[in-house]
Amino acid sequence: MTLRLVAIGALLLLSGCAMPEPWVKPYERAHLADPIMSFERDPVSSAYLNHVYQAREGARGAEGGQGGGCGCN
Repeated sequence: MTLRLVAIGALLLLSGCAMPEPWVKPYERAHLADPIMSFERDPVSSAYLNHVYQAREGARGAEGGQGGGCGCN
C-alpha cells in the first residue's frame, strides 16, 4: 500500500515538471534581450577589451570576436 502511494506521489511530482509549451513565448523574448539584462555595465567597452585580449593572445575564443594577430582589423 505504501509503495503505491509513493509511486503515485512520484508520478504527480514528475508530471508537474512536464511542460507542453515554452514559458517564454517568441514574441516575449525581445524583453529578455534588453541591454539592462546584460552582466556588463558598458557592453561596448567590454567588447573592445575582449577584442584586445583576443588580439594579444593571437587566438580567437568562443566569445564571437573577429580576427586575431596584430589587432589591426
